[in-house]
Amino acid sequence: MSLDILAYAAFFLTVALTYAVICLGLNVQWGMTGLFNVGVAAFVAVGAYTSAILTTPDAPDRLGGFGLPIVVGWLGAAVLSGLLSWGVGALTIRLRADYLAIATFGVAVTMQLAMLNLQPVTGGAFGIGFIPRPFGEWQENAALFSFANFGVMAVVVLCLYLGLEHLAKSPWGRVLRAVREDETAAQALGKRPIRFRLQAFTLGGAIMGLAGACQAHFIGFIAPDNYMPILTFQVWAMLIVGGSGNNKGAIAGAILVWGLWALTAAAVSTFVPPDQQARAASLQIVAIGVGLCLMLLWRPRGLFGEVSPLSRLKSARAAKPKD
Repeated sequence: MSLDILAYAAFFLTVALTYAVICLGLNVQWGMTGLFNVGVAAFVAVGAYTSAILTTPDAPDRLGGFGLPIVVGWLGAAVLSGLLSWGVGALTIRLRADYLAIATFGVAVTMQLAMLNLQPVTGGAFGIGFIPRPFGEWQENAALFSFANFGVMAVVVLCLYLGLEHLAKSPWGRVLRAVREDETAAQALGKRPIRFRLQAFTLGGAIMGLAGACQAHFIGFIAPDNYMPILTFQVWAMLIVGGSGNNKGAIAGAILVWGLWALTAAAVSTFVPPDQQARAASLQIVAIGVGLCLMLLWRPRGLFGEVSPLSRLKSARAAKPKD
């Protein structure tokens, strides 16, 4: 029994870490640069479908049959999602706040309609199945399979975390924060805010695409219903709870909110009659909303919220002993 519990914990953390990768991508866009992207689901979906098409076996009713290795699919997903992000950003990056949000939401809706209607490419409403899974030959041993997948995702998240931490502390990362805080001042110092905003938007989108590919291969099946607007809401809640502007917060928020989502799903299946469970599933969204409100009241910056340089300066002045 203890081994089964550990296997489930490994599976839970594997899924949570795929969401952590999405949060890291959104943190580059919003936390570091202040880009209000509410089309997260679109970039995740592009990554998932790209990797699935590249790696699945031949199918008579849709594009595919390339049978490439999973790593190639993941790289292709990141590249294509990054290209889509660059294209969307090139058209919309000059928009501000709510206007950018509306534009990216339109991209997400367009992408969902494309997934539903481009059946020769995406499989339509039936989606794509038989997606190869890492260590698929170990599926008969549930514990070993879960631990191996968790190890893969842990390595992916660790590499991304270290790389993004390095970028955040580099001159490039400092320029992003300067653009976020005061774009006019950054421009006065000789920087080109539009170029840096576009770079951050592209990098964040590529990371989201990689996350979509990871999810597709660990689940083994994708469909348009997996990339509804609720996905964007989940990811934003994870980043806010963890603390935007902080990569540790992005990872912690993903694990915490996904845990709340799984816990409420278990509660619904346990305490709600079977004929009412489909309607009661909306309680999961309510639970996340309530948790988000409580977090904003308790810790407005999140669990590991970023402290701005101005706040640090005020704190230092307050702590300085008076003569």
